[in-house]
Formats: sequence, structure tokens, C-alpha cells
Amino acid sequence: MVIWEVTRACDLACQHCRAEAAPLPHRDELTTAEAQTLIDQVAGFGSPPPLFIMTGGDPIKRPDLVRLIEHAVARRLPVALSPSATPLLTSQAIADVKAAGAVAMSLSLDGDTRATHDAFRGVSGVFERTLDAWDAALRYGLKVQINTTVTGGNVMALPGIARMVRERGAMAWSVFFLVPVGRGNGLPQINAAECEDVLHFLYDVGAGLPVKTTEGHHFKRIVLQRAILERRGIGPASVLTFGPLYHALRTMLGPWPAGTGRRRTPMDVNAGRGFVFVSHTGSVHGSGFMPLPAGNVRRRPLGEIYRDSPLLRVLRDPASWHGRCARCEFRDVCGGSRSRAYASTGDPTGDDPLCAYVPGSFPFAADLAAALQ
Repeated sequence: MVIWEVTRACDLACQHCRAEAAPLPHRDELTTAEAQTLIDQVAGFGSPPPLFIMTGGDPIKRPDLVRLIEHAVARRLPVALSPSATPLLTSQAIADVKAAGAVAMSLSLDGDTRATHDAFRGVSGVFERTLDAWDAALRYGLKVQINTTVTGGNVMALPGIARMVRERGAMAWSVFFLVPVGRGNGLPQINAAECEDVLHFLYDVGAGLPVKTTEGHHFKRIVLQRAILERRGIGPASVLTFGPLYHALRTMLGPWPAGTGRRRTPMDVNAGRGFVFVSHTGSVHGSGFMPLPAGNVRRRPLGEIYRDSPLLRVLRDPASWHGRCARCEFRDVCGGSRSRAYASTGDPTGDDPLCAYVPGSFPFAADLAAALQ
């Protein structure tokens, strides 16, 4: 996946904003010609092409957006858009994006009520605009992903959001575990034990709708553990820890389908590993939540930066890490959040503080080895 921050301009004031966006664009953001060159470089990764995600800020604020989508589609890139729910996100704007060739749109929903979501986004009316954009995107044939950021302030809204996503329909529900950068540095966070509870809750939710995580890489560990226990006919509570937050969320969810479900857990994607972020000024990063630069597309092609940058090589090489993540038997499919490790400790090769797992503590090592194979 290649995520390009097309602009930092945005009319919202979201509490967690990584970009600390402002209403006006940065004077040094990539020009149309430079953006087209970047798109050509993304297409140069080869076949199958990367998923090209245009985010912000608010990409709708960029006047050449449709032209750039058309250019990406002409280069055979699958294009997804991540706009902000402002008055600019009209039904016509969504129709134009679809007509230009975009295949998917992600929308953020951080509360199951108007009050919770609008407070999180810093502007009133965003909740209704999000629902309207959701309806319009589905009507025009776009795949829709709903993104939810989890903090200590909105974690109890997760069951209500899950029900909304299932009832209204979406390609996937992506639950993002806050990385303390930008404005998000001041938000209340859940702790590692609570994160474990949320991940187990999401595993259950995955029986009824496609669910995945962002910067919650240890969801892959949860999926593997739960699947092994299910195959053995062992109740997960006899081996794994389910804390009070899990039980509260599960009770609030109410009746829900059971079964294997559709838990979307890419097995080898992390910062700099199958994933790269390009900022509005062309700087390249392992993720949008890691301010360490690996290069700039104005000076070197993206493909070269991705393959050869010493930083990105370290990020995708577990042998160069240290601490619990380096010793963990799940490291090759999880790896922890390199962005959260950096934000919390200043070291991107250290531990993800939001993971509670003790390496080597899962009792079915042979089953795990077979699953990983």
C-alpha cells in the first residue's frame, strides 16, 4: 500500500489529527506535475500494482484531485480516497471521484452518536455528513471502509459503531489504535491489557462483519491464537486473558453472529514492510505516524527509497529489533507498531507498549509453527 497525503489542508479540528491539519494548504506541497511523477513512480513498483490511497488533510480540498485520480487510473493503479466529512464532500463530489475511476472510499466514524463523533472531530454536523457520504458512496458503487480511532474516551462506543457498520454495510471496519503523535499526543489512551480486551472483542465482531486493525498489528496474534484454540476445541478463556473491558464491550454488543467470520489480517504488512507513506511535501516515511524521513520523492524515486533506505530496511527486518518484539514468536506476522514504539520511546526498533503478550507464553508452539508455515 502506498498512502499519499495529498494536502494537509482540512476544515475539521480532529482531536487525534496526526497531521495537525490547518484550513489552508502548505505552500510547499507537491505540484500537479510533481504529483503525476509520484503516481508514475508508484505504478513503477510493477504488477500487481500497489493500492494507492489518497489521504490528507482533506484530499477534496485539492483542486486537481480528479485529474490526479484519472492519471493514477490511467497508470492502472487501484485508487482509494480518504476524505474528511466537511461540506465539500457533496454527493456530486463523490460522483466525480467515482467517475474519475476511484474504487473505494474510507470514512471515519469515531462515535455511535452525534455528540461523541462531533466532539472527536471538533466541528458540529460531521456525524450526519459522514452518514450521508456513506450512503452516497454506496449508491455510486464505491467500496466503503469505515475507520474508527480508539481512545480512552470513546472505547465504549465500539459496540454501537459495530452495529452501525453491520446494518448499513461496508467493505470493512478498520479499527485504529491511537499512536500518540500530533494532536493525538494529548488524548487519553487505553493500556495494554485494555488493548488485549478490545482485540478479543474485535475477533468476536469479525464473525459478523469484515474487521481489521490499523497500528494494532497484534490482532494477527489474536486471530492465530483463537483459531488454534478453536481447532483444538479449547475454550479461549482457559488459555487467554479476558478482562473487564472485554466483558463490558461484549455485553453491550448484544446478540451477534458466531462462526469463523471475515477477519482481515494481512500477514506481512507493517511500517516500511509492504506499506509506505508519502507526505504532502514529498517526504517518505515508514508510516504516517512515524516522523522519521527515509528520503524525498523530489530528490529520489519512491521505489528506490522504499527498497534501499537504511531506515526502511531496519523497519522490515525483525532481526535488527530488540526487546520483547524481537524475541516474540509472532514477530514475523505481527512485529508490533513500529510507529508507536518510536512515539513512546524514540526507538522504532523497540517494543510496542500497547502489547501485553509475554513471548513464549502461548502453550501450543507446534500448532503455531504449522500455522505460520
